Amino acid sequence: MLESLSDYVRKEIKSETGLNPAIESSGQSGWIVMDYGYVVVHLLSPEMRDYYDLEGLWQNARVVLSVQ
Repeated sequence: MLESLSDYVRKEIKSETGLNPAIESSGQSGWIVMDYGYVVVHLLSPEMRDYYDLEGLWQNARVVLSVQ
């Protein structure tokens, strides 16, 4: 599922902006990072999301967009 989400995000951003991300990891690891330079997209499995608790780490940061 993460690979499908990654493909969708990559294609949509490419069609809108022409940008290609630097992609780290794969869906099998449970965490995909897509670095566009000005925006970093994190796609996490539920298990990885609970383990790393990025929301807790960045709880005081300004939220630009939250998709769940």
